[in-house]
Amino acid sequence: MIGLGGVIGAGLFVGSGKAIHSTGPGVVFAYAAIGVLIVLVMRMLAELAVASPETGSFSAYATRELGTWAGLAVGWLYAYHWCIVVAFEAIAGAAIAHKLVPGVPTWLAALVFMAVLTGVNLAAVRAFGRFEYWFALIKITAIVLFLVVGIIAIVGLLPNVSAPGLTNLTGHGGLLPHGWTPVLPALLTIFFSYFGTELVTVAAGESVDAAKTVRRSIRSVAWRIIVFYVGSIAVVVTLLPASSAEVTASPYAAVLAHLHVRGGSTVMNLIVLTAVLSCLNSGIYSSSRMTYSMARRGEAPAALGLVNSAGVPARAVLVASGAGFIAVLANYFLPTDEVFTFLLNSSGAVAVVVYLCVAATQIAGRRRLGAEGSAALPVKMWAFPYLSVFVVLALIAVLVGMAFSPASHQPLILTSVVTVVAVIAGLVWQRRGNAGSEAPAAATVPAE
Repeated sequence: MIGLGGVIGAGLFVGSGKAIHSTGPGVVFAYAAIGVLIVLVMRMLAELAVASPETGSFSAYATRELGTWAGLAVGWLYAYHWCIVVAFEAIAGAAIAHKLVPGVPTWLAALVFMAVLTGVNLAAVRAFGRFEYWFALIKITAIVLFLVVGIIAIVGLLPNVSAPGLTNLTGHGGLLPHGWTPVLPALLTIFFSYFGTELVTVAAGESVDAAKTVRRSIRSVAWRIIVFYVGSIAVVVTLLPASSAEVTASPYAAVLAHLHVRGGSTVMNLIVLTAVLSCLNSGIYSSSRMTYSMARRGEAPAALGLVNSAGVPARAVLVASGAGFIAVLANYFLPTDEVFTFLLNSSGAVAVVVYLCVAATQIAGRRRLGAEGSAALPVKMWAFPYLSVFVVLALIAVLVGMAFSPASHQPLILTSVVTVVAVIAGLVWQRRGNAGSEAPAAATVPAE
């Protein structure tokens, strides 16, 4: 269930509004194109994860195949990204809560959300799993119902709602009313909304029959992207003009209001809040487990590799949730929109770098195994090495394209700075010969 719905959050429900407004109906093709790229990256990761399920996932594989410098760099980048997501989702959730209950200040709502979900992650891992199961179930059910109602309206079978035909797709300047230029910055939002698909491989180390679970979950990536992302965005742009202010603010709620669904806007806001809290919960978990894994390999402070009597890396959880509490403080002094926009821009391009490392790791791993070892892999990347090389070139092209888009300069510069710092730290650490030191063995609990 985590694999199915754990990654659906504010990036899709809220952030997609800006991408739709700036790009136009053609944003559907951008979601589809990036979706294909994500499917290929996840196939590469499946090859690695099914053969060797580990809590550190691609960070551990990068250490093995490329060297300590790579594992340390991508691990810290990933942990950094999820810390930003925790803060981002806390602010997004608080904004939605304030909309539903105007008397509640956004900073107070964010504080409550952070305190509760930090507590959940400090409990045994089964608490995280159970919360995430119900969060994901609500999101999946909501999107499926949204698609059903939307398709009924599109074909003209919904009472009191006229079928839109192709009016909203071609009648307001075409599929790309502003040309191709806005597509590049929109890719940041799209990458941000897809990022997290790899979470199931991070959680593998604490699951029963990890290889089977990872294989089944990653195999479903393609249809999840088609149905949940491309399908729902296609419904939005078909039913409403992409330039609509309501779509920019909250596309899914705007569609339900347009379809005269009684209470639909409030219900959708509640669902979006659930999605946001789910991603916040996942962010704390994934960031803490990544830093825990790195600590066990000697690539992070040893204290972060210790677990409590419930088998939880409590110190790593507190470090991961710290970004959210800092965001609460920032939200107290700054307008919500400022914090929301900054956090979104500062983390989107990190996803591209992480996926580049996954691709490089898979290519290096396959070459190390050779033909005989590769034949024994339970899951293989399609058409290796051609599709693997294609993924690397496509991800590099995305980064280069962002460099030529003024709207992408700030996040790209920030990502470059963070990446360079992480790589330098990894190279220095490897040169000092500190790789391989592990934290002392600690108590664990059976996976549930």
